Amino acid sequence: MPETIYDVAIIGSGPGGYSAAFRAGQLGLKVCLIEKDERLGGTCLHVGCIPTKALLFNAEVYDHVKAAEKYGIDGITSAKVNWKTIQDRKNQIVSKHAKGLDFLVRKNKVTRLAGFGRLTGPAKNGVHTIAIEGGEASQVQAKNIILATGSFARMLPGLTADDRILTNIEVLSLSAIPKSMIIIGSGAVGVEFASIYRSFGVEVTVIEMLPRLVPVEDEEVSKELLRSFKKKGINCFVSTKVDKVQKSKDGVTVAFTPEGGAQQKLDAEKVLIAVGRGPSTEKIGLEKTPNVKTERGFVHVNQWMETGEKGIYAIGDIVAGMPQLAHVASMCGMVAVTRIAGNPAKAVNKNHIPGCTYCEPQIGSVGLTEAKAKEAGYQVKVGKFPFTANSKATILDQHEGFIKVVSDAKFGEILGVHIIGPVATEIISEAVTAMEMEATVEDMMFTIHAHPTVAEGLLDAFGAVEGKAINF
Repeated sequence: MPETIYDVAIIGSGPGGYSAAFRAGQLGLKVCLIEKDERLGGTCLHVGCIPTKALLFNAEVYDHVKAAEKYGIDGITSAKVNWKTIQDRKNQIVSKHAKGLDFLVRKNKVTRLAGFGRLTGPAKNGVHTIAIEGGEASQVQAKNIILATGSFARMLPGLTADDRILTNIEVLSLSAIPKSMIIIGSGAVGVEFASIYRSFGVEVTVIEMLPRLVPVEDEEVSKELLRSFKKKGINCFVSTKVDKVQKSKDGVTVAFTPEGGAQQKLDAEKVLIAVGRGPSTEKIGLEKTPNVKTERGFVHVNQWMETGEKGIYAIGDIVAGMPQLAHVASMCGMVAVTRIAGNPAKAVNKNHIPGCTYCEPQIGSVGLTEAKAKEAGYQVKVGKFPFTANSKATILDQHEGFIKVVSDAKFGEILGVHIIGPVATEIISEAVTAMEMEATVEDMMFTIHAHPTVAEGLLDAFGAVEGKAINF
């Protein structure tokens, strides 16, 4: 019996890998999905996006319970956190969606192969061979390969993750809530866990090397988050260098030096290292494919996610210059297999990628910041609307934050939208759609928004560009 030659073989089953596999199946391609771990879903489902957001929801509920009397609910005087139940619920959510992926594999006629996939070199007669370690099959052949191997949490030099020095993996499965935690890094991972553990009563300190929290966001968003965090009692140090992390008798000691200041030392039960993620491209055989160009482990691709080696594609966190976001990986995977199938495809526009950070208050953004728009030479016109003037935000008792629209003064083009406040991660999708459809500020000013909603704040923000916000 001749060996199966797949149209596409995908290495890695995170959001990028499984989205590519399912779309390939929908397009009638013969596809296999190679995964080294027991369950499908990758970092996002098991130790990333999904379990983190589950804990954030629990933290939000607990915050509401603590303020119950304010909402007219009496008698809740001794609310206690049952950490085991919280962890169990988180794990149940992950398991449910892992099983859902198993179902979708069958539904879309995807062949699932266990083991560690590795490239063996360029294609021979148009067919690539992937070596598989640790699975039933020792190799698989395919006309096209998609590398979707994801990323790993970077660690400070000289440190190893354990029960006190944590990455995103260990911090999700603590057996008890610590009394104190130092978080090094204030990107999405850092500020989300700062929110979670502060809500549960932990003494939290955030240390950031750069001049502001969430440094990829608009500067005004960073300032608002810093103000909010300080109000919640989260200690924040920016422009601060971490000198040393070492274990103490009962926890950890972090030595750090704020810019222009003297070195300080702080003790805590745990330290979370949240300084970014590196590409998981070691040992996948890239050295055997010289036409695949890499930079610090990241893979270079064109707009269709093709590498320099014909028939080899790369998507998600391993792609050079691409934001390391699950939804980016998913779309890149769908673009790649649509291209492989010979169907019309639309390349990913990096300026239309939403960024979402699920701390409290939430952050949602898309497009250019005000500073980047000015650097690009635009004549910038900005509109800003505070949630204090939005009736639904008042109802939700979430008054903090604002919506900021960055536009081109000449043509009314929407260059960027930056939100910090209630359900920011949900309502940012409207701004993404508007930019994708090339709507102008004027178009959005005449788009009817339901009332009362948090989303109608966008109507006022677009109106604010022209000085015509109704509610402010």
